[in-house]
Amino acid sequence: MKRGIRIRTPFGSVRPAPGSVRHSLAVLAGLALAAELLLALTDGAAAAATGAALLTAVALVLGRYAAGGAAQDAGLRRPTRVLSSRAPALGRWRRTVADTLADDGEEHLRTVMRPQLQRLFAARLAERHGVEMYRNPDQARELVGDRLWPWIDPRAPAPQPTLPEPVLRSLLDRLESL
Repeated sequence: MKRGIRIRTPFGSVRPAPGSVRHSLAVLAGLALAAELLLALTDGAAAAATGAALLTAVALVLGRYAAGGAAQDAGLRRPTRVLSSRAPALGRWRRTVADTLADDGEEHLRTVMRPQLQRLFAARLAERHGVEMYRNPDQARELVGDRLWPWIDPRAPAPQPTLPEPVLRSLLDRLESL
């Protein structure tokens, strides 16, 4: 926005610089006045009154928008999806943990537990710290900690084929503390 810049006309009057807010408002006001005059001359006073009401409504809506009325999320923006599917439910959590800690838990860790832990950490980091785990993994690593990060790092496989119970407890404690 250009402020303070004014242009002198040959007759000595001062008008706002082109591109400034004042200039834009002056041009819009001139166009509105010309439209009103045209309506009054062609269709009469009733059409001019209707046009004035319409222009007033549009000016109020645009003024509210320009003043920041749309700054709050009035449902106009598309909701952000942190999780790729439905939110991880804890209803099957006991079964998930038991299957992961079992002797043949390698496949379960890779396909179920680790992705679920990654989604939970991604949601918590985004919700509480404004950090997107998949876009800013280095920042997420700082928050999670170097010892636990390899277990949920989306760029690398798990450090071991099975998840030890103490590590799972540490991951869940860290998730709660974030």
